[in-house]
Amino acid sequence: MTIKVSMAILGVAVAVAGCTGDKSNKTIDRGIDSHSVSELNAGIWVDPVGCDHWIIDDGVEGYLSARLDKYGKPVCSGIAPPNTAVGDFKDGKRDPI
Repeated sequence: MTIKVSMAILGVAVAVAGCTGDKSNKTIDRGIDSHSVSELNAGIWVDPVGCDHWIIDDGVEGYLSARLDKYGKPVCSGIAPPNTAVGDFKDGKRDPI
């Protein structure tokens, strides 16, 4: 087998491995250092329209969800210009209290 074929097979195996297992519980980070998503730092990404989205970057994985008010409507706070992310979301884990 050539190196290209071997690398392609390895790439497919890694991609399929990420699709297996029970993923019904969305509150658990299933990465190398599995932990509850509630233990991660969230920042805010402002979309092109100007509305806020919660964003978490755990290195390999990332999380994004719309920031909604108590009535389910989008929050557009103006915290930053459109297409900008703010907050301490890149390292993933919260600092110990």
